[in-house]
Amino acid sequence: MTIMESNTFEKAFSDFIERHEYDEAQSALFDVIHISFKAGGESVGGNPPEPQPVIMIIHGKQEEEAPK
Repeated sequence: MTIMESNTFEKAFSDFIERHEYDEAQSALFDVIHISFKAGGESVGGNPPEPQPVIMIIHGKQEEEAPK
């Protein structure tokens, strides 16, 4: 098997994800992940985890405020 050229690969992948079967597989995978996450949460007490930021922006060193 040879590695497809980039354009050929991208076209084949695009055609693949446009198919109805891909949507069904993606939906089934989401359902499995959702059920697993729920079962895991219930097994440790039923409380959902605290939301976590997806991205945290950290600015440069901040100066401490002088006491007033």
